[in-house]
Amino acid sequence: MFFAKTLLVIDLSSKCSSLVIKALKKRAQLYAAKAYSRQLDKSGNYIDLQKVFFIAISNCNLLPDEVDYVSTHNIRDVKTNGHYLKDFQFVFIELPKFTKSRVEQLESIVDRWLFFFKYAEETTDEDLRKIAEKAPIIKLAYDELDKFRWNEKDLIAYEERIMDLRKEEGILAQKLDDATEKGRQEERIEVAKNLLKAGVSIDIIAQTTGLTVNEVKDLI
Repeated sequence: MFFAKTLLVIDLSSKCSSLVIKALKKRAQLYAAKAYSRQLDKSGNYIDLQKVFFIAISNCNLLPDEVDYVSTHNIRDVKTNGHYLKDFQFVFIELPKFTKSRVEQLESIVDRWLFFFKYAEETTDEDLRKIAEKAPIIKLAYDELDKFRWNEKDLIAYEERIMDLRKEEGILAQKLDDATEKGRQEERIEVAKNLLKAGVSIDIIAQTTGLTVNEVKDLI
């Protein structure tokens, strides 16, 4: 069981020259490649490389008009359009193409996040209440923007709420880490068994999978 690495780049600059647009598309591919290659440890266990998802939120139109405001890109075979190399995925979110300007038009959590990025400074308390009913987490994002205007009592209450959320996130993250490690160990064992069946030496199997020599011997 593996979890993908996600890179998020938010560029809300109003500078949308062709050079800026080209640079952002190049950066997307560079950052994804770096995130992928940096996972490779000294043991050279390519099997443990995790997928990389690159998400860009831009205040510029990066792609042609026929491409929707949220578009997903991956590596495809030019003849069959088959998706065989699956470790890279790029998601571009182009705010100028997002034309929903009223809360009543928002249909999904993605729409609500994009509304936040595009109209945060203009959102009324009534609109915020409607958004919070559907997506409480976005209410926290609005609060984060607004908290510099709070009094000390409100700020303390907010920070205590954030601490509680982070504590819950920490517990969940630990559970996910435990599950991930268990899943990795199971996958290493499965690979080792297949290599043993193929007649590969124990030392090479240990080096390839990251298992110890004794762990491999126990599978015989």
